Amino acid sequence: MHSKAHPCDAEGVFLPPGTPLPPLTEKTPDDWTPYKSCVEFELADYLFTKNQTPTHSIDHLLNIWAASLIQAGSKATLFPDYHDVYRTIDNTPLGNVKWQYFSVKYTGTIPDEGAPPWMADSHDVWFHDPHDMDLQPYHEFATENNECQWQDFMSGDWGWAQADIISKDADTHGSTFVPVILGSDKTTISVAMGQNDYYPLYTSISNVQNNNLKPAMTKPEVARFGDGHYRRVVYGLGPYIADYEEQVLLASHADVLIEEYDSGTLWFEYSLVGKLVPFTNDFPRADIHELLVPDLLHQLIKGAYKDHLVDWVEKYLLQMHRKRQANIILDDIDQRIAAVPPFPGLHRFPQGRHFKQWTGDDSKVLMKVYLPAIEGYVPTDVVHAFHTLLEFCYLICCNIITEKSLIKIQDVLTCFYTYHEVFRTTGVHSMTHYVSLIQLFGILNGLCSSIMELKHIKAVKEPWRCSSQYKALGQMLLTNQRLDKLAASCVDFCICGMLSGTCLSSVLALLGSAEVLDVDEEEPSTARTSWRKQAQSVPALASKLHIPHLVDLVRQFLTEQLYSDKELTEVPVSIMDCPHFDGRIHVFNSTVSTFFALSDLSGIGGMKHKYIHVSPKWRNGHAHKDCVFVITDPNAHGMRGMDIAQVLTFFPFNLGSSSTGDHAFAVVHVDTIFHSAHLIPVYGTDLLPSMIKPHHVLEIFTLFYVNKYADHHSFEIAC
Repeated sequence: MHSKAHPCDAEGVFLPPGTPLPPLTEKTPDDWTPYKSCVEFELADYLFTKNQTPTHSIDHLLNIWAASLIQAGSKATLFPDYHDVYRTIDNTPLGNVKWQYFSVKYTGTIPDEGAPPWMADSHDVWFHDPHDMDLQPYHEFATENNECQWQDFMSGDWGWAQADIISKDADTHGSTFVPVILGSDKTTISVAMGQNDYYPLYTSISNVQNNNLKPAMTKPEVARFGDGHYRRVVYGLGPYIADYEEQVLLASHADVLIEEYDSGTLWFEYSLVGKLVPFTNDFPRADIHELLVPDLLHQLIKGAYKDHLVDWVEKYLLQMHRKRQANIILDDIDQRIAAVPPFPGLHRFPQGRHFKQWTGDDSKVLMKVYLPAIEGYVPTDVVHAFHTLLEFCYLICCNIITEKSLIKIQDVLTCFYTYHEVFRTTGVHSMTHYVSLIQLFGILNGLCSSIMELKHIKAVKEPWRCSSQYKALGQMLLTNQRLDKLAASCVDFCICGMLSGTCLSSVLALLGSAEVLDVDEEEPSTARTSWRKQAQSVPALASKLHIPHLVDLVRQFLTEQLYSDKELTEVPVSIMDCPHFDGRIHVFNSTVSTFFALSDLSGIGGMKHKYIHVSPKWRNGHAHKDCVFVITDPNAHGMRGMDIAQVLTFFPFNLGSSSTGDHAFAVVHVDTIFHSAHLIPVYGTDLLPSMIKPHHVLEIFTLFYVNKYADHHSFEIAC
């Protein structure tokens, strides 16, 4: 592979190795162009981007602000009205890529009767010309066993093969290959106000220039990268993200139907247009049949899980039981789902799965808690089918996938088909392509139609709501362009170190008077009151938690801390000889667990954190006490070296690490807490009473499943 991404100058001439970077920006630290100050920029960004404030509300706020400034003796005010806010944003020199458009119209044969309206209408296509910067392809191998592993998109075999192709041409040799990742998905804004359908096409391109992309697929052009260097760039169409219906349309998989039926039958019976040719035919090195990637959202989460497995469970229960008994069981499954204890980031379903429309996010959450709820009501093979599908979904979404992972994915897939043979005829055969596509394109959790679902909100639906909703497309595009300009300004100001603090701190620094604010460092009275309500000694805490032997547990904890490196003969045997603590304590209701993701121990995104709560009255309601993984054997792999514990409180000791021991209650060092744990009861076969709520579950049940599917970190711990 000879695509070395050599740096060059702005004219495309390769530079000698070690040539210093050209300056990233000529901006001075006080140049807020087109804004007058940091205050103006942050106000514009807040009003337009963060708060999406309506125009009349902007004017109202600016009037109040101007009045307060004048009342305070200032002659200077901020923006006079919303027109000035928008005008200033539009004058931003960065992100100044104009929207362009062209019109298209169907030119084929129109049936004499029953022709759909689109055949006669003219359709506007609006676009940005996309350009991008990206890294060179690479193959990554683990240092300990030389095992190949896949992570980012450019670690896949497809990018490597494309770079090999362009390196064979003398004109493109040494250039950087930049794949253009595309995604499309129809979205409907409003049915009641007319069928306002939009067909946005999204790309991974961020550095956009106002010229055509296609010529740069065969002849290099010069682009500036994030590291400040110029490089010669060759573009190419990369993976295309779409749901199944659009994949069929894109790939023209309907060749047989097109040959068999006339154009009218194709449209009215199959929603197909005759004489379709894949759009990639006119682009170099592009084969749409190779570039279509799996759709995790529609194929696995909504498809295999919701539309097949969940529906199959309901049909099974109705078939095996009378309707009345089946409904009782389904209601109990809902009750079990509703009673699942809370977990950080896991949404709750107080009514179970009984709601009219499942979104993709709903399905993702229900997948995590559904399996224990159906156990005891369905055959073992059905439970195994759910289990293997969940394993498959989590394995393919790991941050790093190794050769061993691919073998495990294939084994899980084989088990899935074994446990649920009927799925061979329901479309889940697409799962068989995932292993080869991971090798081509890297991990797949970044290539999913759920990306478009999220983009629809920011790029289409929110701008539509901000428009007059009459001929809204031009207004929506203008909103998107202003958002681009504000985002570009924010990045530019950050590079220059102009947004390092808050708006207030920058003004104080400019005035050179940090004493302008009268800071009262005394603790607020509400905080003092809450501290007085907390236990301030170990005996008082023992009484509050109803743990009479807490004092002895603290002694054992101190012994483990202070004598961890001592000979066994030096360690006190009697509890009365163990060190004791009679000082004052402070009780805390939460802490933050900071940890490395097990699949990315050395990556820049590997460090994670999660809040652990121990609240006596969560949101003024019932107690909320999280469960955690506690490290008991640092040398054991994953969960084998951990215990599961429910946290009752936090109180500080300034000592080292500890072990939990074999106590029903134990005092452990906060450093031994690795990550939150989610427990779901083993419900058995009895109906769960409706009065059982999530805050009861951990106290009532004695046998639990550790929910490895609560999040990807829990899955990695349990593997």
